Amino acid sequence: MGLTRAWVLHPHIKSAAHSAREPASALDEAVALAVALPELEVCGSDVVTLPKAQPGTLFGQGKIEELATTLKANDIDLVLVDGPVTPVQQRNLEKAWKVKLLDRTGLILEIFSDRAQTREGVLQVEMAALSYQRTRLVRAWTHLERQRGGLGFVGGPGETQIEADRRAIDTQLTRLRRQLTKVVKTRGLHRAARAKVPFPIVALVGYTNAGKSTLFNRLSGAEVFAKDMLFATLDPTMRAIALPDGRDIILSDTVGFISDLPTELVAAFRATLEEVNAADVVVHVRDIAHTETQAQAADVEKVLEGLGLDPQTPRLELWNKTDLLSDDDLQIATNAAQRRDDVLMASAITGQGVDAFCAKISEILAPQTTDETLSLGFDQARERAWLFDQNLVVAERHTDDGFDLDVRWSARKAAEFAKL
Repeated sequence: MGLTRAWVLHPHIKSAAHSAREPASALDEAVALAVALPELEVCGSDVVTLPKAQPGTLFGQGKIEELATTLKANDIDLVLVDGPVTPVQQRNLEKAWKVKLLDRTGLILEIFSDRAQTREGVLQVEMAALSYQRTRLVRAWTHLERQRGGLGFVGGPGETQIEADRRAIDTQLTRLRRQLTKVVKTRGLHRAARAKVPFPIVALVGYTNAGKSTLFNRLSGAEVFAKDMLFATLDPTMRAIALPDGRDIILSDTVGFISDLPTELVAAFRATLEEVNAADVVVHVRDIAHTETQAQAADVEKVLEGLGLDPQTPRLELWNKTDLLSDDDLQIATNAAQRRDDVLMASAITGQGVDAFCAKISEILAPQTTDETLSLGFDQARERAWLFDQNLVVAERHTDDGFDLDVRWSARKAAEFAKL
């Protein structure tokens, strides 16, 4: 079976030009998204500047006719619109152009569906796809007036096809949520088991294609799928690795973020990104050679904020892909990085700067601990159990009122204990 010939359009709507991104850069990202699907052959792309979006067709009539000619001349099967397209707009454009059409959400869902490996990832994608499909039943069923059910013995109309389909989707979503609850529960047990191992977790986060998986592979020796394409990694991967100072850590590679991530997927991948909240250090890996690196960084920070990341969690920025910078740009970036304590520069491909990065992680995780003696009453069994679970107890003595425990802990663990 041959490749599907695709054309990518980025609508740049002047009246809604709230994005910090340049239209040309946004189009490049949309093309990169399309290329991430192996069954597509991207034959061309355009930025379409519009004064405002037309409610029924998105584009104006003249532009629709102009694009129809282009699409026909290039024998296009699929048009990818980099932005939201309503079901009505989609139906009208497909009718006008005689091609299939996908908006940004639909395309990202296709990629996620293609890449998800773990049971949890597959379930989350399926749920996101159904939620998306549920909102677009108007497109799937053009015969909305068709009635189904009801023999006429009882007054009133029968059930419409769209209502039946919506009900079927809701039933399927309920089934998937039950399955996902079981998977998430198992994941929680694994996380609890890891918490008892006194290894700190270092989570790699960043915009998609920033080089997280390449860095992960270099540090861990694992063979995680790492390729120069968007969403190369979807499921979180964790490996225990030893830092140069002999300290063991768990390194976590997470799904890449992207601007305007479909709301269905933000919710669906929340569980996957929970690994970030459990981390002792969060490393924001940035593609410093990308023309939109600042905008990408802002998008990542926005997602981290939405995850409710503890502001006390140590954070580090790793400016990756320095090997792609010109000498002048490298010098500018180096000067900027040297003015900040939380920034390091590296190239995961060449390995340059990776040793300094590991040394910095060791420094952050250096055991800045204090010794303290706690007196707990017999009614504080939960607090006592937590201290033992966290491997913080050095010695314990029985007293008339309970227990005296000698603990060695960090300020962070002391704060966690205080919340109990």
